[in-house]
Amino acid sequence: MIILGIDPGVSVTGYGLIRVESRQVVCCGFGGIYNRGKQLTLSDKLWKIYQEISAVVAEYQPVQCAIEEVFYHENVNTAIVMGHARGAAMVAARQAGIPVFEYAAREVKMSTVGSGAASKQQVQHMVKNLLRLKELPKPQDAADALAVALCHYHRLKFQAVQRDYQGRG
Repeated sequence: MIILGIDPGVSVTGYGLIRVESRQVVCCGFGGIYNRGKQLTLSDKLWKIYQEISAVVAEYQPVQCAIEEVFYHENVNTAIVMGHARGAAMVAARQAGIPVFEYAAREVKMSTVGSGAASKQQVQHMVKNLLRLKELPKPQDAADALAVALCHYHRLKFQAVQRDYQGRG
């Protein structure tokens, strides 16, 4: 099973893919979708996110997608724009028939690092260790996306344990 994780952002959207093989988790790939340049309109940036996530989905064929939820910023406009980036990424996944699951940033950090207040650098180092990567995943948005995918995998494992436990009762 391949899980696509997405850390949405208008300037940089991180993506990361993990494959679960016999309870082993392996990194399939990761990267960033960059929208730099003042000449790009918001709709240009969203179109690029949609197209590139669609290309990642076509290449890796994930069966599930996990995405970070919008969290409230001090600047409400930033949260709104981030919501647009999430929407473009979610539509790309759903158009391919992939279910999308949403996770709060604190849950992702807790699931990956053990602290909901972990820094981006701590997440990056823990993702490197958990996936046995030779180097830190870059950009940091890609490390965050891999953490979102790992969080989803941990949730799936927990749900399976719950089902087994309830089946015995």
